[in-house]
Parts: sequence; structure tokens; C-alpha cells
Amino acid sequence: MKKLYYLILFFFVFSISLQAQYGKQKKADKLYNNLAYVEAVEVYKELIENDYNTRENRIKLAETYMKLRSPENAVFYYEDILEDSTNISAEYYYEYAQALRGAKRYEESREWLQKYLESNGEASAEANKMLDRNSPKIKTPYTLKKSDFNSEFSDFGAVKHDGKTYFVSARNSGNSEKEYSWNEEPFLDVYQLNSNSEVSPISGEINTKLHDGPISFGQEGETLYFTRNNYYNDKEGKRDKEATNHLKIYSAQKSGNSWVNIQELPINNNEYSVGHPSVSPDGKTLYFTSNMPGGKGGTDLYKVSINGNNSFGNPENLGDLINTAEDESFPFIDEDEVLYFSSTGHGGYGLADIYKIDLKAENAQIINLGETINSNLDDFSYFRETNSNAGFIASNREGSDNIYGFYQLLPLILKGKVTDAVNGNPIAQATIRLFDENNEQIAFLESDEDGNYKTTVNRNMEIPLEAKQIEYKNFNATLNTSNMQDLEEMEYNIVLQPVADVEYLAEINNIYFDFDKSNIRPDAAKELDKLVKLMRDEYPDLVIEVGSHTDKRGSEAYNEALAKRRAKSTRDYLIEQGIAENRIKEQGYGERQPAIECDRCSKKQHQLNRRSMFSVVNMN
Repeated sequence: MKKLYYLILFFFVFSISLQAQYGKQKKADKLYNNLAYVEAVEVYKELIENDYNTRENRIKLAETYMKLRSPENAVFYYEDILEDSTNISAEYYYEYAQALRGAKRYEESREWLQKYLESNGEASAEANKMLDRNSPKIKTPYTLKKSDFNSEFSDFGAVKHDGKTYFVSARNSGNSEKEYSWNEEPFLDVYQLNSNSEVSPISGEINTKLHDGPISFGQEGETLYFTRNNYYNDKEGKRDKEATNHLKIYSAQKSGNSWVNIQELPINNNEYSVGHPSVSPDGKTLYFTSNMPGGKGGTDLYKVSINGNNSFGNPENLGDLINTAEDESFPFIDEDEVLYFSSTGHGGYGLADIYKIDLKAENAQIINLGETINSNLDDFSYFRETNSNAGFIASNREGSDNIYGFYQLLPLILKGKVTDAVNGNPIAQATIRLFDENNEQIAFLESDEDGNYKTTVNRNMEIPLEAKQIEYKNFNATLNTSNMQDLEEMEYNIVLQPVADVEYLAEINNIYFDFDKSNIRPDAAKELDKLVKLMRDEYPDLVIEVGSHTDKRGSEAYNEALAKRRAKSTRDYLIEQGIAENRIKEQGYGERQPAIECDRCSKKQHQLNRRSMFSVVNMN
């Protein structure tokens, strides 16, 4: 009887424990589904510690940490899942690779992306983008500084208009005591920064007890477009079938220093979100983010024409080049029709990176803004003042969303002149090649008729340079573009040393003589005139040697005397044309240095041996 009693008691206690774990599981999943991720983490941890649905809860906990943008913690649980589980879905290879990238473990991330591709993952396009990501040849560096007006809560969405800075913040201004369950912070409101750096809520009817912001100003600054939860006329709007209160875009009109007359845009819908407005500088187009049906996946970027009087055209998806199966958000369009946006689907440096694309370019490309702007976590909310290099981004690289001011350093202009080392004359058609740290060519250019060249280069790096011209020795150097933040241009002049070859420089042929003669033939005179021009016009200090030769007919002594006469006649011709005597040396070699070695020479071979040749003695 005692055994039966203890057995019944055991099953009773086990049943109660099991029921408790089941209830805790329901609580964790409800918290997750209600976006209460901070609370959900603790409950999932308890379930794992109690060995209840361990695999499923590890997966949920890893996903929850990714929602909270804590990839280091997510990696820990993904590792457990992949080590302890069999028949794991390839989807988790991809998720694990994303978490590794967020934790700066890039090589491991690439390995798991490759495994994912080999497993025929559905989002292979995004995985390939991450594997194939290449840095741009010419980088546009930025200086970045954390803004002084950040709070201990989330701050982002900074824009500047009419001398004032506006931004979105979760600092509680007293508008609501409620907290956002996702991160247990107050709900977002729109704030403004006055000239004394004092922060206050934006005036008017913009802020509510739910999320408000970010914002964008219309062309004349009389209309304000802003994101808000579905909340209108002091009432929360209809939720979707999953009880989600979606984001919508509203407009407000300026009245003095206040914003009134709130209107909901007709592009909104209770079943999906529409947000992150950005008005084009001409005021005719509104760019925004939405997860409306028919997109590429996640949230996509759209544009719609602004017709006035709260009338708009039909929303247009910005297409496959920009939108991916992941999330694209926070568009910003500048005065040159360059679109900046944040994306998790273009294979950046971390979770969400900021990119740009020139919408008016024929072969437009998506360009990552680089490692200063982008980090291993989320970078978003790009804004730049019109006709300025200054602006703002937001990033959670330090744990919480913060606003950073940036200054865009444009690519450094490299320019200079290519000249002759001896006479200082400009050299046209010299080729200049620049290389990167891997010795791959990044620029190929040619000097103009005045010897000038010009290109753009990256800052803060060493750049190998090679210059060539057919009449000059090759030139090699390494440029250092460090510590040039205050400069827009770098001047680097290239001096080429001419080759010590008179015949090459003057583009002349050997001059030849008739049999047993030393007079200058007409064809030889034409060649010597080229030499005169070189010595008179291009190298006025050039000193040469005339070396004359004979064929092998006649005695050696006779041929040496004949060669000296030929050298003298060549020298005399140059002197008659105005070349100073002290610039011409002469030497007769006789038959000792034939051009053609032959025992029984032909007539043609004899002619080739009867010649005068020229060499450089001194060019300076």
C-alpha cells in the first residue's frame, strides 16, 4: 500500500509540475507574440533551466534576443540548437549567420551562409549578397560624433529644419506613463532642440500616448508628415485580426509655432503598417516604408506622388534592386535624387546598415556607406541637410538607440603635373596607375597636353602609384593620404627621368655612309635634323658622343681613320646647325663593332655596318 501511495503522490506532484511548466510556456509565448520581449526572455530561460521543450525554447530565446538586438546572446543559444539538434531546418543556418555577423564574427558568418546556400535555403539571394559584398573602390569617409542631446532611452530620427533640430525619443515628457512592452521604455514622442540646446516636446497636436515619429517636412515647411500608431482624434484606431495596432502616416499644418489640423493619409490601412515618411526636396513625392501585401518581403520602400489637399497617387514599390526579402526602412531622398535607406537584406557590416542609390543613374548600384557610418548592429535614420555635408544617423552600436552627428568627407582630389626631370617640360600622354593594398588597380589615367592629371582617391590610406611614358624611365612611389581631413585636394607632381637613349628620344634612325665615303648623305641629314631639334629645343644641356663605324673591307688602320672622318663630318654637321662644339664628342671605331657579323658580307650587310650612332654623355 505504501508503494502505491508514493507512486500516486509522485504522479500527482509530476502532474502539477508539468501543468506549471505548461502554463509558463503559454505565458512566454504570449509575451513573445505581444512583443513583450524583455519579459519573455526571463520566462524562456526558466523553461530551459527546467528542461521543458528545451529545443523549441532555445530557438524562441535566440529569436527573442535578435528582436532585442542582442546578437551575442542569440549566438549562444543558436550554438546550442545547432550542436544538440538533428534534422535542423536550414533556416536556422541563416539566422545563426545573421547573429554571428551582428557579433562581428564575420568569417564564421560566411561559413554558415555557405552551408545555408548548400542546403538550398529560400532566401539565397540575400545570402549571396552577404557573401559577395565588396567595398567600393572609392570610399566616402565620414566623421561621427555622438550627439549631446541623447537620453538614457531610445533617440533617433533626427532632422534639421529652419535652424531647429527635431528628433524622436522615448524620454518620458509626461505625455503617458505607459511603457512599450517590447523594450520596457516609454512610448516615442517627437521633440525639438532650440538654439540654447534645450529639449522640449514639439508643439501642437503631434504627440499622443502611443508612438509618434519620425517626421519629415514638406517643401515650404508648412506641412509636416509624421509616423504614428493608429491613433486619431484622441482615440486608438482599429487593430488587425492579430490585435496589432499598425503604424500610419499623418500630416499636420503649421499655425504660428504649432502644428495642428492632423489628417490621416489615404495610403494608410488598418491591416498593415505605413511609416517613415521622407518628402523629396521639390515636395512632389513622398517616400515611405510599408509591409503592405505584394511587397518583396519584410518591409519595403515605396513612393507616392503628392497631389495636394491630402490627395496622393498610387503607391509604387521601389523594386527588386532596392527591396529584398528582409527589411528596408527609413528612406531619405536628397536634392540630387540619391536615396538613402536602412536594410538588413543587402549583406552589410552588421544587422541593419545604411545604403544609398542614385535613382537617376542609368546603371544604378546599391552602395554601402562604409564602416564609420555602419556597425555590427543596427544603423538607420540617415538625414543630411540640403547642400551640406553634415547630418545625422541613429545607431544602437552602444546598446541603445542614439543619435550621431556626421560630417561627410568627400573623396580626396589627387592632382598634379608630370614633367621631364631634365628640362622641366610637361609630359603628355604619361599613364598613371593607382593600386589598393592588394595591388589591384583602382585608377588608370593619362596626363593631358600640359602634363596635368586629376582623379579622386580614398583618404587615410597608402596608395602605390606607377607612372610611365615611352621615352622615360618608369616611376614608382607610394602616396599617403592620412591626416588630410581639412583638405579637399592633394597635389602630387611626378618627375620622370628620360631614358638615356638619344636615338629613342629623337626618334631617329642610324645614319649611313656610302662605300669609302664620309660625306653626309641627304637621307642622313634628315635624321640629323631630328637630333638637332632634340638638342636645341628639348635638352639644351645634352652632351652626346658620335660613334662612327665602317664595313670590313680595307685594312684595320684605314678603316679606323675612315671612321674618324665620318665621326668628324657628323659632328661638323651638327655644329653647322647651331649645336655648341663642347656638346659633341666624337669617336671612330673602324670595323671593330660591326652591326652585322659576317665573313662574306652581302652588299646590304656592308651598308648596315657603315654608320654613325649616338649615345648620351650627360643630360644635365
